[in-house]
Amino acid sequence: MSSPINTHSARSALNRDPDLRDWAENWLKTKERAANETMSPDEFEKHWRYVRPERMHEGAVEAVAAFQRQSGAQQ
Repeated sequence: MSSPINTHSARSALNRDPDLRDWAENWLKTKERAANETMSPDEFEKHWRYVRPERMHEGAVEAVAAFQRQSGAQQ
């Protein structure tokens, strides 16, 4: 049985695994895009560059959990 994911373990996992980090960033970016669908693609890219660090930090636990669910489903 694995221990629950906390912010520290999620951020550590993102820092150790570039593939996980890329997956998490794309997952969080897609989620952010859905919440801002009225923005043009150019507007959204500028917005994402600005909010990316905060979203990556605050969404780390949720993104790692989503990755684990997806990885478990693919096995």
